[in-house]
Amino acid sequence: MNKATLSTNTMETFQWFVFLLASSVAMPIVIGSIYQLNFIEVSGLMQRTFFTVGIASLLQAMFGHKLPILEGPAGIWVSIFSVMAITSVQAGSSYEGTLQTLESTMIITGLFLFLFGALKISQKILPIFTPLVTGTFFLLLTVQLSGTFLKGMLGLQEGANTIQGTQALLAFLTFFIVLGLSTFAKGWLSSYAVFIGIIIGWITFRLLIGGQTNQADVSLFSAPEWFAFGPPKFDLSLIPIAFITAIISISNIVASIVAVKQTLGEQSNDHSEEVNKGTAFSGINHGIAGVFASIANVPLATSAGFIALTGQKRKQPFVYATILLMLIAFFPPIVSFISSIPSPIANAALMASFVQLVGLAINNITLEPLDSRKITIVGVAYLFGMGTMFLPAEVFSNLPALAQNLISNGLLVGTGLVILIEQVWKVKNDKVSYKY
Repeated sequence: MNKATLSTNTMETFQWFVFLLASSVAMPIVIGSIYQLNFIEVSGLMQRTFFTVGIASLLQAMFGHKLPILEGPAGIWVSIFSVMAITSVQAGSSYEGTLQTLESTMIITGLFLFLFGALKISQKILPIFTPLVTGTFFLLLTVQLSGTFLKGMLGLQEGANTIQGTQALLAFLTFFIVLGLSTFAKGWLSSYAVFIGIIIGWITFRLLIGGQTNQADVSLFSAPEWFAFGPPKFDLSLIPIAFITAIISISNIVASIVAVKQTLGEQSNDHSEEVNKGTAFSGINHGIAGVFASIANVPLATSAGFIALTGQKRKQPFVYATILLMLIAFFPPIVSFISSIPSPIANAALMASFVQLVGLAINNITLEPLDSRKITIVGVAYLFGMGTMFLPAEVFSNLPALAQNLISNGLLVGTGLVILIEQVWKVKNDKVSYKY
């Protein structure tokens, strides 16, 4: 019996570890491409990402919402990283300076989230996250990030101005492998679709194009570096961005907690305690991400799908997997090997995973009948949110830094508009479909 228990724990821990790894590996490569980081810098970002994902997931599982939910790099933060890379450089700042500003932004956002959770404010602002708001947020997020991912798939990074044919072909091959496995495959093939797609794409890329060259030697063991991009740069203009990002991040926390509790068979509609504790520790985790110059993490609702697919409902293997991910972060050779995944392949895997997010957006928006009021609200938010994404970054260059960072981000503009209009334009007997 002990042997069976050990075997079960080992297999379940390994499955959780692969899921954690597959959900963490692509974002650092995408951010590295946007900010033109070299291989060693991407490896360092990957190391810090593994560490922060591991510690964030562990803290939540043990002391926060206490559920087996992966804390992964947040899509909204990739959006903020992408937009600020453009607007800050247009304003005369360097990539390094922008990354230092982002360290501060994550720390300030973490402070807001901690206060929202500790003071139990989270449960009081939940009613603003109606299906219309979350649906609009998810769809605008996919629109904004799809451009970044598609450029990466076509090889339009690191100074390239034309489509790189072979790279693009392999990227689309990876995209359809991930999409096909996740849609049509059963069991572990579906569960590990992203991981399998990355492995196949990575190997094929190396065989046809070649591998990373001139990699510098790395030490066998080293701890993740604090403030790797330099000391954080604080600016008053970051406070509104941090506040809005914290508000929007709560929707991720709520959606993940509700989805996982339902998957675990816990039917209670009162999630206020988990939401408050989860928000507070999400704030701590944002601060950790800022200190370690990583990408801020939020609870990912995809954890519910993993639990439902594999039937793994025990928290113990999840905890072991988070510890294992943290330990790997202290061994740079392993991290460097993983970091050599080609950018087109990583972008393709992420693009495929966002297909389901589009479906989630549509499901949320159509959860209730779309009357003229809801259509008007969504239409205004989409037109101005998406329209902002297509404006050249230089049109905002004469505005104050605060206005640049807020108005130039179509995701924040669109989501802010739908929240504002829906709260101002009230109707009688207007019901919120979410139960908390």
